[in-house]
Amino acid sequence: MTKNLITINQFIDKSIGEWKSIRSTHTLAFQEFENSTSNIYIKHLHLKNKKVFEIFKNYNLNLNLESIAISIKWQATSDWDDDISMRDETILIFLPKDENSGIVLRNKGYTESFISSSNYLVDEQNNLNIKTFYKSTVSEEKISFLSTHIRSRFSTIRNLENNSVIQTSHTSEIRNLASLKD
Repeated sequence: MTKNLITINQFIDKSIGEWKSIRSTHTLAFQEFENSTSNIYIKHLHLKNKKVFEIFKNYNLNLNLESIAISIKWQATSDWDDDISMRDETILIFLPKDENSGIVLRNKGYTESFISSSNYLVDEQNNLNIKTFYKSTVSEEKISFLSTHIRSRFSTIRNLENNSVIQTSHTSEIRNLASLKD
């Protein structure tokens, strides 16, 4: 019996909301360890949003009406410096090839800070896998729902030249249930 796969639309819809994130990052080359906490806000963006339009323009693409655009905003505090709170926003546009795979366009990269695109796949276990090739690294990320209100993210960053692992991280994300009552 084949398990029904979740579609990218369903995965994104399940991800919409406010999340509390706890992240452990291991930078292997320098043998450093960092813990951080974040508040993450994920919301749908209309395809006619100015930011979405700019991303299509940067990639020299025309607006694709089957695309799914989301904004991910976060505010993070690290155990390296509790006095400094970092905040940022990333816009992701999912361009489906089919219900479970396609390309993600970003306004900026996760590993290297310039516009980037990724391949994505929702696998047989309903995990979202995202792989991005940058100039000198490749980033692989797996996002899983452990329950309706708990997500887990694993990421690995490798050096493209020799395939060595530069960094790994694990993130637990817990939905802010109070935000659902608004």
